[in-house]
Amino acid sequence: MVRPWAEAGFECWCVDLQHTPGACRRPGKLNIVNIGADVCFWLPPRVQYAAAFAFPPCTHLASSGARWFQDKGLRGLIDGLELVERCRAILEWLQCPWMLENPVGTLSTYWRKPDFLFDPWQFSGYLHTPRSEWYSKKTCLWVGGGFNLPSPKFIEPRKTPTSKMHLLGKSSCRADERSKTPLGFARAVFDANVPLFNPD
Repeated sequence: MVRPWAEAGFECWCVDLQHTPGACRRPGKLNIVNIGADVCFWLPPRVQYAAAFAFPPCTHLASSGARWFQDKGLRGLIDGLELVERCRAILEWLQCPWMLENPVGTLSTYWRKPDFLFDPWQFSGYLHTPRSEWYSKKTCLWVGGGFNLPSPKFIEPRKTPTSKMHLLGKSSCRADERSKTPLGFARAVFDANVPLFNPD
């Protein structure tokens, strides 16, 4: 998600429990800093931000896992919603254009309808190799702070988009692969929102 911003010279912070605790500049990735922290107990410093993005885990919220909701009970739902609420609060506190992403699921019921729904193929035209992201994965966005919705761009192909997410084999990296942001979409978001940044 932050790659286009980093390439344009913005310093980008990626906060995730999977990172080593503390802050570490990502090797070989100019302007990208990994921050190993739990957002439930972490707050970014008060500086001027160009944009902010949140991708709270969808484990307890996505419709694709609905068959396990009853086994997880109320605690799974509560944990998922509390994390989304914490992300929303941080995003609004940052006072910049922001976006919160999650797959189709229960957030529409417990929070509000998403502002935008998209599939990766709709932004494949932002890539030099559009076919690399010609797949479907219905994704919801909730936005605020003056965030500009990106404009779709794609080349009409001969084949119907497939859901490559369902074709991923079982592995320890499967969840990370499923949650990876499509680069075409990331570039579209950058193009739509970088003009809003006006440092004093």
